[in-house]
Amino acid sequence: MESAEIRSRWLRFFESENRQGLKHTVVPSASLIADDPNLLLVNAGMVPFKPFFLGEVTAPYKRATSVQKCVRTLDIDEVGKTTRHASFFQMCGNFSFGDYFKEGAIALAWELLTRPINDGGYGFPEERLWVTVYLDDDEAADIWHKKIGIPRERIQRRDMADNFWSMGVPGPCGPCSEIYYDRGPEYGIEGGPIADENRYMEVWNLVFMQNERGAGGGKDGYPILGELPAKSIDTGLGLERTAALLQGVENIYEIDTTMQILTKASALSGVKYGKDQGTDVALRVVADHARTSAMLIGDGVTPGNEGRGYVLRRMMRRTIRNMRLMGVNDPIMSELTVAAIGAMGPQYPELITDKKRILAVSVAEEESFLQTLKAGTQIFDMASTQLKASKKSVLPGDEVFKLHDTYGFPFDLTLEMAREEGLEVDEDGFRRLMNEQRDRAKADAKAKKSGHTDLSEYKKIADSKGASTFVGYTHNETESTINGILVDGISVASAKAGDDVEIVLDRTPFYAEGGGQLADGGRITLASGAVVEIEDVQTPVNGLSVHRGRVISGEVTTGSKSLAAIDLERRYAISRAHTATHMVHKAFREILGETATQAGSENSPGRFRFDFPSTGAVPDSVLNEVESRVNTLLLDNLAVTAETMTQDAAKKIGAMALFGEKYGDQVRVVSVGDWARELCGGTHVERSGQLGVVKLLSESSVGAGVRRVEALVGVDAYKFLAREHILLNSLTEIIKGARTEELPERISDLLAKIKDIEKELAGVRSAQAMGQIGALADTAQVLNGTTTVAAILPDGITGDDLRKIALDLKARAPQSAVALISSNEGKPVLVVAVSDAAKAAGLKAGALVKIGSTILGGGGGGKDDFAQGGGTDSSKSQAALSAITDSISGK
Repeated sequence: MESAEIRSRWLRFFESENRQGLKHTVVPSASLIADDPNLLLVNAGMVPFKPFFLGEVTAPYKRATSVQKCVRTLDIDEVGKTTRHASFFQMCGNFSFGDYFKEGAIALAWELLTRPINDGGYGFPEERLWVTVYLDDDEAADIWHKKIGIPRERIQRRDMADNFWSMGVPGPCGPCSEIYYDRGPEYGIEGGPIADENRYMEVWNLVFMQNERGAGGGKDGYPILGELPAKSIDTGLGLERTAALLQGVENIYEIDTTMQILTKASALSGVKYGKDQGTDVALRVVADHARTSAMLIGDGVTPGNEGRGYVLRRMMRRTIRNMRLMGVNDPIMSELTVAAIGAMGPQYPELITDKKRILAVSVAEEESFLQTLKAGTQIFDMASTQLKASKKSVLPGDEVFKLHDTYGFPFDLTLEMAREEGLEVDEDGFRRLMNEQRDRAKADAKAKKSGHTDLSEYKKIADSKGASTFVGYTHNETESTINGILVDGISVASAKAGDDVEIVLDRTPFYAEGGGQLADGGRITLASGAVVEIEDVQTPVNGLSVHRGRVISGEVTTGSKSLAAIDLERRYAISRAHTATHMVHKAFREILGETATQAGSENSPGRFRFDFPSTGAVPDSVLNEVESRVNTLLLDNLAVTAETMTQDAAKKIGAMALFGEKYGDQVRVVSVGDWARELCGGTHVERSGQLGVVKLLSESSVGAGVRRVEALVGVDAYKFLAREHILLNSLTEIIKGARTEELPERISDLLAKIKDIEKELAGVRSAQAMGQIGALADTAQVLNGTTTVAAILPDGITGDDLRKIALDLKARAPQSAVALISSNEGKPVLVVAVSDAAKAAGLKAGALVKIGSTILGGGGGGKDDFAQGGGTDSSKSQAALSAITDSISGK
């Protein structure tokens, strides 16, 4: 049974085909980009339902089912080595929110697993299924034995570490019941799951959320506080594991989807799968990571050095690295990505629709990494040479971390190259720095939303007072009640002048940062006269707006009535920027095609930036066309409207949904006339003419396959254009007789003349140097039997002229070596020439250039008789020549 069919059967069964009479609402898989400050990526099937289980939001349905895309990277180093670990997987889940409980969940699971294949089930033989229950969960054990009919000897009990589940924080938890499939004696010993989990493979986990847990760490280091008033169900069946069993293959890498990519990797490398354990692991890693990369890019993640972008980059670079270990040095990501899309497209058709963009990002990242490999190798060579020169043999952790963090150089590649050079690596130091960086990244991501406050403090306010009502679409100010005050992350009854505070209101006109739009600023004024200046607004928990600021005067107390008023000038400036972003987005898609879809934005007062996928720089002609198109539409003064509707209705009118954004059943569609429509929760102007003018400032790269446009709007754009006009007038004054439109040509002519003069000067310097060859020859010294000339020549001599001088000097002695350096624009150029007799004595020009260039802060290479290099530090020229002569001397 193919993976796509396993997925379809699951959804059909729970939606309407089960015989328990329990119809479920089918919930589409959420994006892999987690809407949770504590998660980078969705790593479990229940993550999208977490707010319902925690009671933060009331579930819109009593029963739900989904097949959720998940990415888990904690065990990334185990991928390919075991039959169980994969970075991407699909979790089939069914959920009950205060509806059916243990008996319903167990009956549903047993029916789907054991119903014959020709009757819509998975067809597992009943006699090969085992179950586990929690130690004292007699209720579940009795249901399995008395209701389902499983013999008691195939029902095993396990402790809290194995069969009790929680979210890792205080809140709902409960015992589990897991279903296992016996693969047979060839896979291990008898005795059920407690004896051998390789033979008895876990298929389905049923979590009975019936308890509330307290604080504590680990799998069993927390107290059980009591029972929940409403009991729920959360189950998960691993699609890939199920596919492996139903398809009769040895592991999850050999199922129909992953095997398509593995087969392509095998064909590209010429390495046959199943012949060698080492290359088998490499092929599995490639298949797994290529699939994960395609899925992440499909959901809008772009390669980067932080957060989820770093996860993607690491996946792709491990893919490329493993292919190189199998001897493939040519670009491969394009073909592997096509294979991944072909494998997963039947389940996720949006991958096929978005194929062009996904490929563009993959190819651009690979090209970037190949350059990284080149640069990183040069930096490693420099560090290696310095270590050996100082008689040391351990590459420091900070050097390895710099290679990895700054240049994206894979740690395992550093280890391999170090071994080849006879060096060791300070792995502990590297891992310590990596952990420190991860901790900082997690703290920063969490702090942005929570301000270093324990989320439970916010949840207490939300539970006791309810969510905040946002009225900012229609009101710039509103009367409100202060529901909560926090100082230094702790709830307090009051705060005084000078205190930095977080304020929670029952109603607020303040827009909380989200969807690329910065938060409103403004003031909260109490009836007592106390004033709080608001600088930022965030939503650390769903539905709760937290206003951050400082008490300017008076005392603020919980329960007080207040007037909340936004800074209108800031709001209007941000709204202009947000509407301008929509219009620029639409214009780019019109001109470049639908692949130019927004992949990130920031809307701040009078200024905005817009990221989108592109394989290369966007031509000036396109930028001019986009700018012209948008400004023309401003003159049309199109109406900007917002309307709430269902997702299906929004799709029918052509509304654009953005990568990584979370949308409910009801969505808000913002339209600029009939021209641009997007799903958006931000604030906007009423008509396009209110933008005034839009000016694109720059276009640049912000990562592999991603470009960023920065722009100004309204008064800020006008001020910029006014400054540009003054600058042009100044230039026309300086370049006498030039009209404004002639300035580019006149300035180009001047630069060309300057360049010609510089060439003439360089020619004069080279001629002078050529005339001094005889004098240079007189400086030769015999080192270890080789006549050697090592000299620093005047600045400005080109590499070609240095070559001519070096070859002339080399020809003046049978066994000779020449090393010359000249600086051009502050950067040293090094050439080395070695005669045939010197080569026979063991000297190589390429090796000598490498020694010198490393000291100069650069790199180089060439043949054994002539090589050229350079660097960035001219002050090290003498040291570089000394190192070369020491090498010739055999020191």
